[in-house]
Amino acid sequence: MDTPLTAPIGDLPLACGQVLPDVQLAYVAYGRLAPDGRNAVLVTHGYTSGPSMLSPGHHTAEGSWAPLMGPGRPLDTDRFFIVCSNMLGSAFGSTGPSTIRAATGKPWGPEFPPITLADIVNAQHRLLAGLGVKHLRAVVGPSYGGLQALQWALDHPDKVDGCGVVVSGLYSPPGLDGASAKAKYAHHPDWHGGWHYGHAGLRELLLEQRVQTLRHYGLERLYAERLADPQACAAALIGAARGWAEHFDPNSMVVLAEAASRFDARPRVRDIRARLLLVQCTTDAIFPPEAATTALLEQVAGPVRFHALDSPYGHMAPGIEWRQLEDDLRWLLP
Repeated sequence: MDTPLTAPIGDLPLACGQVLPDVQLAYVAYGRLAPDGRNAVLVTHGYTSGPSMLSPGHHTAEGSWAPLMGPGRPLDTDRFFIVCSNMLGSAFGSTGPSTIRAATGKPWGPEFPPITLADIVNAQHRLLAGLGVKHLRAVVGPSYGGLQALQWALDHPDKVDGCGVVVSGLYSPPGLDGASAKAKYAHHPDWHGGWHYGHAGLRELLLEQRVQTLRHYGLERLYAERLADPQACAAALIGAARGWAEHFDPNSMVVLAEAASRFDARPRVRDIRARLLLVQCTTDAIFPPEAATTALLEQVAGPVRFHALDSPYGHMAPGIEWRQLEDDLRWLLP
């Protein structure tokens, strides 16, 4: 199933003390849930992406994990019920700043309440419970998805067997915070203090930023290897960026960046009981391999596997170098 479904999970109490009303989560699911509800795998997506990371043909910031999923594949749909939900606060179908607020008839916009990684995981927990999931064989994801996997392992140690942290780390990278995200848009005349809805001018800025991001992540290099014509390469890069720019809400970038900025699993590493897989790319400028991080892994109570993924594609490597993840995922999901 590649077309996302939307599930209501009710009013959601948040760590900030507010209650977010009538929350909806978009998700995709593959495979079949076992009668005991204990064969589920939650795949968590990155900062600006969504459940499409499991759909063929995508090369976004995290890349497509579609080749890793299917009968007999590491994400084995004959063995596992695989769910990927759009994060709370994101812009691909789940409740977030672009959602129409019942009390006002307008989007939440900059008035969307502050959320945390724990709130995001709490929303996913409710979704999975509604689907009949009793236990998770693993939570695994790239980038921001790795932070979610760690939050799951810390908040629900008795419900998670494996924690997969891919091109990610034990704490939020420097510069990922709400103020920095907001500063990218505040100067634009169509920002209007975050009330940009109905003003199309901001889309060109989003497109420009997305092109720069994908270029930084290595997508331009990938297209250059596949397309001999430089103009075709440039057009492919813009095409990949435009679809995102037309749908994503910059207020979601602010909300999710602020949520990530408060995440740090280092003080609680000893509390991680799940099998822990940490994959970091040797050329990733966002989550570079660090000796201090690998040293902390010795404190994890359960089995640990660290993989320094050797690739020129940096933060985008898992979607392009997916073959290098096969053994890791099979270790995580024995």
